[in-house]
Amino acid sequence: MAESEGSSKSFEMVCGVLIAVFAAVLAITDLGAGKYGDDELIAHNEKGEAYLWYQSKGIKETLVEGQRDTLQALVAADAIRPEQRPAVDALVHKLDAKVQRYGKEKKEILLGSSAVGEANWVQDVNGVMGKITGANQWQVRADALNDVGDTFDYSTFFLQLCLVFGAISLVIQRDGIQRTFFWIMNGLGVIGMAVSIYAFHLASQVP
Repeated sequence: MAESEGSSKSFEMVCGVLIAVFAAVLAITDLGAGKYGDDELIAHNEKGEAYLWYQSKGIKETLVEGQRDTLQALVAADAIRPEQRPAVDALVHKLDAKVQRYGKEKKEILLGSSAVGEANWVQDVNGVMGKITGANQWQVRADALNDVGDTFDYSTFFLQLCLVFGAISLVIQRDGIQRTFFWIMNGLGVIGMAVSIYAFHLASQVP
């Protein structure tokens, strides 16, 4: 009888320690999920702002193109007096340069400074060139963080189930069933820990 009680207390102690360990892993996993979930929201917001910026540059480019094309049409129709041609040609050249600049700015905003190369840096951030993170880059980051979040969710699911089975194994008194729930707890806990480690690995690879 005493041996049985000692074995029971030993089991409860081991099970309790393992439950505490798995609960700690779950807490760490929840922290990671929260952090990278916030990062995903930031990435989506930055992507949206980058696309708005891109669209504003596109509107400006269209307006300048319209002015340039109108002047070129007037020149082609001989509607400009000869003495005014040099000034009009200079203005057309200036407008054409602005169109090309807007095109480069749009490309840098869409792809990012690192993608277009230093020779094509035309847009600054607080006076510093080459610091643009493109809308496409934010999209890639958001997608990667979404995968990380899904992986954290799977880990949390397994760890929560693990704790449930652990609690049941402490409550049930029948030795065979108790051991079965205990080993199920361990299996789910190990899976949850492995998935959590993989989630943190994925997070470290996010661009």
